Amino acid sequence: MGKTAPAPTDLPLADLYAPIASDLQRAVAIMDREMQSDLPFVDGLAERVRAYRGKMLRPALLLLTADAVGKVTTTHHTLAAVVEMVHVATLVHDDVLDEADVRRQHKTINTMNGNEIAVMLGDYLISHAFHLCSSLDSQYASRLIGSTTNTVCEGEMMQLHHRGCYDLCEADYFEIIRRKTAVLTAAACTLGAKFADADGKLVVALGGFGTHAGIAFQIMDDILDLVGSEQKVGKTLGRDLDLGKLTLPLIHFLSNVDSSRRAKLLDTLRHDQTTSTGDAPADSRRSVADFLRDTGSLDYARGVARRHVDQALAVLTRLPASPARASLQAMTEFIIDRER
Repeated sequence: MGKTAPAPTDLPLADLYAPIASDLQRAVAIMDREMQSDLPFVDGLAERVRAYRGKMLRPALLLLTADAVGKVTTTHHTLAAVVEMVHVATLVHDDVLDEADVRRQHKTINTMNGNEIAVMLGDYLISHAFHLCSSLDSQYASRLIGSTTNTVCEGEMMQLHHRGCYDLCEADYFEIIRRKTAVLTAAACTLGAKFADADGKLVVALGGFGTHAGIAFQIMDDILDLVGSEQKVGKTLGRDLDLGKLTLPLIHFLSNVDSSRRAKLLDTLRHDQTTSTGDAPADSRRSVADFLRDTGSLDYARGVARRHVDQALAVLTRLPASPARASLQAMTEFIIDRER
């Protein structure tokens, strides 16, 4: 009896990226050239940032979108490098804001070199992203990337403003994650379609695909921060609890339980904030996760992520069948399967 073919979400990313593998390599080469410095110390920091690149989901989305609607061009290679540089910059800055020690299973820049260097390195990446983007003849990409980074900063500031706010509503939570996460995946898909000469309506629709995929991704990321394995996820976990950042499972719990259980969870959260000097203690994280499992709040959040995945997949039905579309579909399903 022959082997059963793997489901799309069981395939390694190398297989999902197969339609644009050579294009992704070109984008990486552009990014590496752009980040070169005549200062050995800066070059060393840029080398360490390569570990932050991880799965390269955003440039892959841009290139696959382009391939699915038309063809990939040299402009797409540059834009793929730009969106990844912006993304990596946000990760470097996030690690400072969250006081994180681990990223991609390596020590963070802020841990090794201090917050000042990490902030400047993030700024360096953003500056180079715009420098690279300005090499294109069209100003469309520069303006979209500029608008996107503005929105990302607004989302981060909105989240900082609401730290320790235990009455945060779902509407504000979704506005935060739309701005800080989904707007960049939307931009990647928009740029992929736009510069492949897709018609205007399809460009807008694929931007919507990126928005739904980005929202689902952030919801699952927030769930993993509560119940994931640091070894598997590859970064410091429990920081949302430690810093008083409410995410969807917690918002659902606090909005749907009686006053006694609400008070117990709030006591746990406030205790972590006032006593923790590093990551939220593992036993506290397990205790909070148990609260959320017992009331169905984790399942609720997964269900919301699933609905956004389904909305993203519905957009892809507008594209002709192709290996690139199949990869986009599998990557979208992968968002839900990340915890497995």
